[in-house]
Amino acid sequence: MLLRIIVAVIAAFTAIAPAAAQDYPTRPVRFIVPFAPGGNTDVQGRLIAQKLTEIWNQQVVVDNRAGAGGTLGVEMLAKAPADGYTIALASFGNILVGPSLFPKLGYDPLKDLSPVVLVSQPPGLLVVNPGLPVKNVAELITYAKANPGKLNYGSAGNGTWNHLFAEHFKALTGIQMTHIPYKGANPAVTDVMSGQIQLSFGPFPAALPQIKSGRLRVLGVTSAQRSPLLPEVPTVAESGLPGYSAATWFAVLAPAKTPQAIITKLNRDINTVLARPEVKAAFAADGTEPAGGTPEQLRESMRSGIKQWGELVRKLGIKL
Repeated sequence: MLLRIIVAVIAAFTAIAPAAAQDYPTRPVRFIVPFAPGGNTDVQGRLIAQKLTEIWNQQVVVDNRAGAGGTLGVEMLAKAPADGYTIALASFGNILVGPSLFPKLGYDPLKDLSPVVLVSQPPGLLVVNPGLPVKNVAELITYAKANPGKLNYGSAGNGTWNHLFAEHFKALTGIQMTHIPYKGANPAVTDVMSGQIQLSFGPFPAALPQIKSGRLRVLGVTSAQRSPLLPEVPTVAESGLPGYSAATWFAVLAPAKTPQAIITKLNRDINTVLARPEVKAAFAADGTEPAGGTPEQLRESMRSGIKQWGELVRKLGIKL
């Protein structure tokens, strides 16, 4: 008799779970963006939040939680109730690099978080001062080898994506360049224009207007494919370094043990958002396009990215 009661209770809960997910969300959803307002993470997060609010007829509230290189907000996500009412837009630094960069990270991305959907993988732009006598990546490599230690490159700081993109470039070519860390990608790009430093791997929003004005020379796009914003610009691989490919990374995550039915609904609805023409147009302005896909594909992207960039961080001995 007792066994029958237990079976009946389990069956009842099993039936309730899909129904609850079908009704989800029944109240506002908190969407953590682990950076200050105004950056590309915030822009993408607010766009997704707005469209989900329209689909669900429930408010999706963006909660900017900057700090500790974006890890503070993700740690808050990991400790939130696993009920679907707290999600976050995570990024390259706090997921793919964080485990190897921060010795006391307050979460394990693969154990404490549930993948929902990959949002985008924006490339960077390898830009140089127009006075540098190089017109492509092959010429840059030749120049650097002929002038060891004379090139300085800027980044947004130790362990940031543009720092690691440059170190990846160095590792594949064997050239010597000096890293100059800045408090953001924009100041680094500005100093490339002025000639204070010679090159940088810059983000599209900061570099593109300066490329079009002639104040920067672009040698290549870091991704495996050319950018539709600059279709005439080759990839770094095409321009002289075969095998080079690097992109930043944004994804929606939830706390571990979030019910699978809710993950499925989140994935389906965010994929719907990413497929909308106005969303694609907004992403294109940032030099990227929406990714989408399944939670399983996102988990594999997390695994491979953590392995790839973690190995580079450990090899370089980068610590924060």
